[in-house]
Amino acid sequence: YQQNPKTLAIVKQLLAEGNAGELQKYFGSRMEFGTAGLRAAMGAGISHMNDLTIIQTTQGFCRYLEKNFSDLKKRGVVIGFDARAHLSSGGSSKRFARLAANTFISQGVPVYLFSDIIPTPFVPYTVTHLKLCAGIMVTASHNPKQDNGYKVYWENGAQIISPHDKGISQAIEENQEPWPQAWDDKLIDSSPLLHDPYAMVNKEYFKDIQKQCFYRNINKETNLKFVHTSVHGVGHKFVQLAFKAFDLSPPFAVPEQKDPDPDFPTVKYPNPEEGKGVLTLSFALAEKDGARIILANDPDADRLAVAEKQESGEWKVFSGNELGALLGWWIFTCWKNNSRDTCAIKDVYMLSSTVSSKILRAIALKEGFHFEETLTGFKWMGNRAKQLMDQGKAVLFAFEEAIGYMCCPAVLDKDGVSAAVITAEMASFLATRNLSLSQQLKAVYDEYGFHITKASYFICHDPKVIQQLFDNLRNFDGKNTYPKSCGRFKVSGIRDLTTGYDSSQPDQKAILPTSKSSQMITFTFANGGVATMRTSGTEPKIKYYSELCAPPGNSDVEQLKKELDELVNALEKHFFQPEKNKLQRKTE
Repeated sequence: YQQNPKTLAIVKQLLAEGNAGELQKYFGSRMEFGTAGLRAAMGAGISHMNDLTIIQTTQGFCRYLEKNFSDLKKRGVVIGFDARAHLSSGGSSKRFARLAANTFISQGVPVYLFSDIIPTPFVPYTVTHLKLCAGIMVTASHNPKQDNGYKVYWENGAQIISPHDKGISQAIEENQEPWPQAWDDKLIDSSPLLHDPYAMVNKEYFKDIQKQCFYRNINKETNLKFVHTSVHGVGHKFVQLAFKAFDLSPPFAVPEQKDPDPDFPTVKYPNPEEGKGVLTLSFALAEKDGARIILANDPDADRLAVAEKQESGEWKVFSGNELGALLGWWIFTCWKNNSRDTCAIKDVYMLSSTVSSKILRAIALKEGFHFEETLTGFKWMGNRAKQLMDQGKAVLFAFEEAIGYMCCPAVLDKDGVSAAVITAEMASFLATRNLSLSQQLKAVYDEYGFHITKASYFICHDPKVIQQLFDNLRNFDGKNTYPKSCGRFKVSGIRDLTTGYDSSQPDQKAILPTSKSSQMITFTFANGGVATMRTSGTEPKIKYYSELCAPPGNSDVEQLKKELDELVNALEKHFFQPEKNKLQRKTE
């Protein structure tokens, strides 16, 4: 079927060489379509992202939508793309987006195709704003440069959850032969079904996020300087516009990283979660321009990392949990100070994922609003937020420790653009009180109790070893018994979301949905510690997340940190057993 000369040439070359091993790698198995859509390297064969696999995926998705929406041809879909491109296979996000648009248009479905690169959150925004049936974003977020992805949103403006992934996957299997004209993406340019939402969304989105702007006068006056990096991705223009919408002076952009570049030449991995390595150029620019705060987006601008220069001259990079605490405090405070109707606090909600800090729970308990935890990933928070909003509740904020924040109800997914400008307003406000972000974070912990977190992972390429490790935890002291302690730490509760067991529930059944296909066990300890061990859906990792929550008033932070370090060491030694299981540690 393949009509792309570059991928065709790669395959012909392998055939000529009789290279069975490589051919097996390219054609052995099809990319799996999951709730996160597709994510794989660009290249030839059905295991990679290329023109053909994009056409096949979109044909399946189109048929699945036709089955689910009788008004698909009236409402249509939105398609966006980032700046990724792969010279050797000729693949690029823009090319894939055009081929996907062509597939829908050939079936009479209206397509709102962005004419230029956009941040990922613009796709869910457009689905909601224009009441479309679905959205597609072609991006691999912060993955290595050879990767690309195909991310799918449902009509509710949130990422898809099961069973849609299975339904779409099946429809892809049933629609593998490219339809007539599938390759001829020039056809869309003259089609009356093609619309460009770029100008409209660039106006409306920035109007909508201004509902989260509460201190315009402070923003106009502030002398606080910010540095912004978009890490060779799409964020630069949009963060500049967001600052303008909030009446803030534009941030200094890291010149070497502000323009999109699919080679990401200045970083090893384009992932701000990796901490200081990605921020080297930002630190240098901040020192030069006298800026105290750095805002860094990942390449598709749906995540945000923040760093602040401390009194000591050191830079502190906030963890996702720390920024989640600050933004949660800030957004609640703004709501409280600007809400006409304080009795409605019983209808106010905040969400975070089960592996993220429970700081929002502590704030909610003290302030009287609702906190809910969801499974890991924004697809769960987005869908839950929509359910709550449909019941007339206000969902003010949701976050996950992987530096993802949803600060604005117009986007039911993580959004690094609105998070960046809201963080800037918060910092400007605090500066008028002579407070830094770090000082305010300590104030939040003083008021609501210290929440110290530590997360890491082990690499394991053998699924059998992973299975054995978790089986061992489920049969620790004889069959069907979980550990009663971990070193000197007493276990007070177990929740196993693989099997659906929860020792803290009257019927021993977990409330959150369970998934037999992935491993996830949470241990609660008598000392107020919580630790979750889980497998990663996208990488050969066993991850752990630990947290020590102290009640307000316990301010011996060093002692708490020591206690958590000891708990983590015990967890690694007794539950992971890295030597016995030959696990590879995360290398700093």
